Amino acid sequence: MYKIKPKLFSTMKTYTREQFIKDVIAGIIVAIIALPLSIALAIASGVNPEQGLYTAIIAGFFISFLGGSRVQIGGPTAAFVVIIYGIVADYGMDGLTVATIMAGIMLVIMGFLKFGSLIKYIPYTITTGFTGGIAIGIFAGQIKDFLGLDMAAVPSEFIEKMEAYAEHITTVNVSALIIGAVSLAILIVWPKVTGKIPGSLIAIIVTTLIVKFTKMDVNTIGSVFGELSSEFPKFALPKTDFATMQELLRPAFTIAILAGVESLLSCVVSDGMIGSRHRSNMELIAQGAGNVMSGLFGGIPATGAIARTAANVKNGGRTPVAGMVHSVTLLLILLALMPLAALIPMPTLAAVLIMVAYNMSEWREFVEIIKTAPKSDIIVLLVTFFLTVIFDLVVAIEFGMILAALLFMKRMAEVTEVSGWKYMDDSDEDAVDSSDTERINLKKVPSNTLVYEIVGPLFFAAANKFMNISAAPSKNVIIIRMGGVPAMDVTALKSLEHIHEKCRKKNITLILSHVQEQPMSVMVKAGFDKEIGAENFSENIDAALERAAQLKTE
Repeated sequence: MYKIKPKLFSTMKTYTREQFIKDVIAGIIVAIIALPLSIALAIASGVNPEQGLYTAIIAGFFISFLGGSRVQIGGPTAAFVVIIYGIVADYGMDGLTVATIMAGIMLVIMGFLKFGSLIKYIPYTITTGFTGGIAIGIFAGQIKDFLGLDMAAVPSEFIEKMEAYAEHITTVNVSALIIGAVSLAILIVWPKVTGKIPGSLIAIIVTTLIVKFTKMDVNTIGSVFGELSSEFPKFALPKTDFATMQELLRPAFTIAILAGVESLLSCVVSDGMIGSRHRSNMELIAQGAGNVMSGLFGGIPATGAIARTAANVKNGGRTPVAGMVHSVTLLLILLALMPLAALIPMPTLAAVLIMVAYNMSEWREFVEIIKTAPKSDIIVLLVTFFLTVIFDLVVAIEFGMILAALLFMKRMAEVTEVSGWKYMDDSDEDAVDSSDTERINLKKVPSNTLVYEIVGPLFFAAANKFMNISAAPSKNVIIIRMGGVPAMDVTALKSLEHIHEKCRKKNITLILSHVQEQPMSVMVKAGFDKEIGAENFSENIDAALERAAQLKTE
């Protein structure tokens, strides 16, 4: 899991001719699936159609070549659409390129620092929330082309976008709506006919032919973007300055986190499909390298694509060779057939992305969480969702993580208990029936002793519960049982030191029973073990009570 070595080098040791043939077939099929998606995602992101293919070719190749997964397919994904659109609107293409390269560098650093395993600490409610929010954003971005609205530009902010649509709703193009509806119908029905040929390709072919031969008044890629380039992408360094890089730091970090989360989720899914284990840190390095190279060759942010990776697995791909073949196939299509893409109707691409938004929304999981999850999780889910829709993913992730952390700490503080033992005198003890099943749990506590028990993690949110510990004038020993404390922080230690200082002033001995490894290491590091004395650390409650009895007779 922590190995820094591309999977390609490992798989080549046992590579066979038969597997090569399977990888080639799978790579070609995945390229056919990726072709319309790459173009559609680029247009939805506010960049030229070719840049989607550049991303799938360049980033896809490096993600497979260096990746920590056997079957990961990299390229542009729907998760980045809203982010990219906002960056392009605010900073232009040079700003997007800089942010992409910066995100790539961050991912490489994260991989070498072995942060791959830390991604799993992002709560499911946050990933579900922002995924649903992104899906809404993608859907909203397709309304103009699906309805053929006569609008010069679409605002990047969700509320402004909805207001602009409302103002131009009377300019609906019936022909565009018909083509969009036909495309959507094909996308819904075709998978029930066969899964061997992607429905998006069929929808593009059918609607392109309809528009071409009926001369329908519908915008096409060519009419909007002009002639498409079929040249190999050129290496170019973006123009920028330090001030712009500072402004792009937050969106770049968001790209890096989102790329890391989505790629590793894709790896986990594919691991289950092929019975393998990915190398998470190597995967982050590969994602970083892919994004750096994508930015340098005119592409947009990329990550592992779950749907395309699953298609690769289902069609026999089992090594990174399949992903590399997918990139080479797209390159050949770019060089030979790219001008034909200018004929594709814009409403068709809008329909393709509406289906992508629906599939990625995970609305069933969203509803299930609301029905069954604790209130704190529902709050995190809804806050992340609405912040993603109304503001942006940067704000949503920041607030979501802070809120999730605060609610988690509150929950942990609530389960931490500091309680004192109940005592009975000799007459009470004599009254206990010898057949009582709880009789064996009774402990003989010296009359000079009070026993407290702590259960749960001790950290700053729960440290104030120490204040409940006090001693009667006739007591000169306090025992604190800590066997149920798995961890503590410095704030809890300071509270414990405060209790010890109060005990010392009243000539009360503090005994700690069954201190676990992590709390003990905190005490040792701070020198608190020497303040109490080694003789006042007991391995269990019986030893602690014996120590208390000795202090009674002294």
